[in-house]
Amino acid sequence: MFGGDTLYELRCSLQLAELEREGGFAPHVSPFTAVSDLGHLLSRAGFNTLTVDTDEIQVNSPGLFEVMEDLQGMGESNCSWNRKPLLHRDTVLAAAAIYQERYGHSDGSVPATFQIFYMIDWKFHESQARPAQRGSATVSFGGLAKIDGLLSRGKK
Repeated sequence: MFGGDTLYELRCSLQLAELEREGGFAPHVSPFTAVSDLGHLLSRAGFNTLTVDTDEIQVNSPGLFEVMEDLQGMGESNCSWNRKPLLHRDTVLAAAAIYQERYGHSDGSVPATFQIFYMIDWKFHESQARPAQRGSATVSFGGLAKIDGLLSRGKK
C-alpha cells in the first residue's frame, strides 16, 4: 500500500504551479494513507498485534510528463471525486519546470518517490498462548554471549 509521502515531488510541483497560475490548487494526485491511520483502522477492526514496515523507493524519470505517463500505465490516476477535470497547459508546463528546478538531478532526470507500507496484523484466539508480560523475563539477553560455553559444558 502506498504511504502518505508517495509522490511528494509531483504533488508539490503541481500545487506550486497551480497556485502561481490559477490562484489556488486542487488535488491532482490521489490521497495516500498515513501509518497512524492504518493502526487506528486495524485496531478498530479488532486486530491487536500490528506490525508495519516501510520502504521508500525512488524512481528516476526524464521529466514530469514521463512520470505522469508511468503513473497512468500503473493505473494510478487520481480517484478523487472532487478533483478538477482538467489541468491547463501553462500550469502543467510550469509544474514541469518547478519539478526540474526543485528536484532535478544533474543528469536532467527527476525523482518520483514511492513510500510503501507492508503490514501484518492478527487477532489472538483463546486457544493461542499469550505473550508474557513485559519485563517478566528470567534470563537476560546479555547472557546470550555465554551460551556457547554453557552448551559445550553440557556435552561433556
